[in-house]
Amino acid sequence: MLLRDPVHGLVVFEADDERVVLALLDTAEVQRLRRVRQLGLTSVVFPGAEHSRFAHALGTAHVMVRLLRRLAAPDAALDEALQIDGHLRRTALAAALLHDLGHGPFSHLFEEVFPGGRHHEAWTGDIVNDDTTEVHAALSGLDRELPARVASLLSGDAGAAAPELLARSISGALDVDRCDYLLRDSLMTGVRYGLYDLEWVLQSLRVGRVTPGSDRLVLAVDGRKGLPALEGYFLGRQFMYQQVYHHKATRGAECLVRAIFKRVVERVQDGHVPPLTPRAIVDASLGRQVALGDYLAMDDVIVGSSFAAWERGSDPLLADLCARLRTRRLFKTVRLPDEPAAWPEARARALDVVRSLGLRDDLYLWLDVATHVPYPEPDGALDDAHDVVLVLEPGRGARPLGDASFLLGELRNKAHVRPRLVFAPEARRAVVSALEGLA
Repeated sequence: MLLRDPVHGLVVFEADDERVVLALLDTAEVQRLRRVRQLGLTSVVFPGAEHSRFAHALGTAHVMVRLLRRLAAPDAALDEALQIDGHLRRTALAAALLHDLGHGPFSHLFEEVFPGGRHHEAWTGDIVNDDTTEVHAALSGLDRELPARVASLLSGDAGAAAPELLARSISGALDVDRCDYLLRDSLMTGVRYGLYDLEWVLQSLRVGRVTPGSDRLVLAVDGRKGLPALEGYFLGRQFMYQQVYHHKATRGAECLVRAIFKRVVERVQDGHVPPLTPRAIVDASLGRQVALGDYLAMDDVIVGSSFAAWERGSDPLLADLCARLRTRRLFKTVRLPDEPAAWPEARARALDVVRSLGLRDDLYLWLDVATHVPYPEPDGALDDAHDVVLVLEPGRGARPLGDASFLLGELRNKAHVRPRLVFAPEARRAVVSALEGLA
């Protein structure tokens, strides 16, 4: 199969073990990803950010193909006893393609708003393992053990060294997921912050042991050639969080959607289910277990239709919130001091303003704290670390990337925090005035 991709150019899945991509591509669960945006509400700020998780899934599988080819190269230094065979390559490709299968509408936001909400990784495991899904049937048609192997790889629960190595390449500090989405999100948003040298990152990869004599293998980087490319990768990710993922208008839109779902939960719990509310939302609002089929019935299009119905419904609060989202009358933001001690006072002052306008403070006022760690690196002995990138240097052996790079050493495990108050736009002038002199 040949595909044209705006990020990677010509994408090819032709080898025997790559047939798993073809087998999975037209399943209902994978095709659903066409209707789930990769960046959720980011398009309210960056109009081009309309790309789907389907495109990202294909891109991730393509990067996995390239990674597997790199690991097969003689200079990658993978022990002969731990060579990645056809079964493992097929498993890794399927896991890469399916890694986002369980995402709900509006990206990660949907995981956070309902009582007892499950993470998308848990839903992905259910989809792969459930014998009623087309994905499970496609995997089983190739190999009866393949669904269990894919689910195990996605969960990171891998026993042998090579599967663990592949698990880290799907979800780790340096993984095929991030390798694709940084480039894709940069292109589609029209920014250049996330661009980095993928070709050189892949070329510089090796396989290293966490300590001499250890059985655990991790992806490592040739320190003679790969360090600048790896620094670019991690710095690009940090810049994307600063300028795109945590953009103030996107965070304002996300708080508006949180308010919508909060009001829906209240209405459902009061016995007044808004029109066209998906069954999964009703069950989640009531704390019930959500059936897999009902969860998969939701996507951005379905929930967007619900928003339109709620805007025309009888509940004035819900109608107002949905109308604000449709017409892009988004919540506004004010940056707060970095010190958490100042946040309660700031919120208390804004609370008075919002209430004076006759607005419900729990719907129209939010404290939003966006947090990101530019370069996480586990502390302690390397042999106990589950996610560490090693740098291999002649005469020095292997050492953590944070020790080899001055830039990443300075960023290691340091959280970048952006606290904001988020509120209805009509309160902006009064809130800004009320916050004057806040220490």
